[in-house]
Amino acid sequence: MLLHISAEKIFRARAMHWLDSRHHFSFADYYDPGNMNFGVLRVLNDDLIAGHSGFDTHQHWDMEILSYMVCGELTHRDSLGNERTIRRGDVQYMSAGRGILHSELNLADETVRFLQIWVLPAARNLEPAYGEQMFTPEQRENRLLHIASGVGSTKPAPVRLNQDVNMYAAELDNGAKLAFPLAEGRQCYIVQIEGSSLINGISLAECDAMKAAGEDLSVLSILGSTP
Repeated sequence: MLLHISAEKIFRARAMHWLDSRHHFSFADYYDPGNMNFGVLRVLNDDLIAGHSGFDTHQHWDMEILSYMVCGELTHRDSLGNERTIRRGDVQYMSAGRGILHSELNLADETVRFLQIWVLPAARNLEPAYGEQMFTPEQRENRLLHIASGVGSTKPAPVRLNQDVNMYAAELDNGAKLAFPLAEGRQCYIVQIEGSSLINGISLAECDAMKAAGEDLSVLSILGSTP
C-alpha cells in the first residue's frame, strides 16, 4: 500500500500572524475523525515560526514529542530546568509522561522551520524526561540516519522513545538513491521536507507526504531531497 498525500491536501493553519503550520493529522482547530493518527503517530506538524515569537509556556501529558529542525534556531525551556537551542538537523525529545511544562521560542530574526512529531507512548504516567541530539550533515548525506528508536530496540538509535517506532532522515544529492526495506507488519510515514523525489515511481514534491505498508521502498532524489 502506497498513499501519496499532496501538500495541498494537508491542512494549513495560519490563524496567528507568527505561525504557519501544516497539520498532517487532526490538531487544535483542525478536526477530521478520519485523520486522527497513523498507528501510534498522533501529530506531525510542519511549523514555520516568525522571528521573536513562538510557543509560550504550556503543558503536555503522556506523549513522546520530537522536534526535527529544518532551519533557524529554536530555544527550548522546560520545568525540569533545561534550556537548549537547536539548529538544522538537530533533534530534541521530550517524554511528557505525567506532566511537563515547556516553551519553544524563536529568539532570532530568521524564520524557524521544524517538524513537531508526537507519538503515543506505550505506557502512561512515565517519568518526564528531556534530551537533544546534534547530528552532522555528513551523517545523513546520501544515507539513512537512524535518529530515534524504541527503548527495547535491537538496533538502538541515539534518541530512545517509549514506543516501538523508528525515525530516520536523509539528505540526498540529485540522482542519489536509497533503499528502505519495510519489514512485514510494519508501516511508514514519509515527509518530503525539501526538494522532490520519486518513491517507487511516485513523485513527491516539497511538503508532500506518503503512507506506506506491505512493500519495500526505493527513493530517487530529483532536486536534492530531505525525506
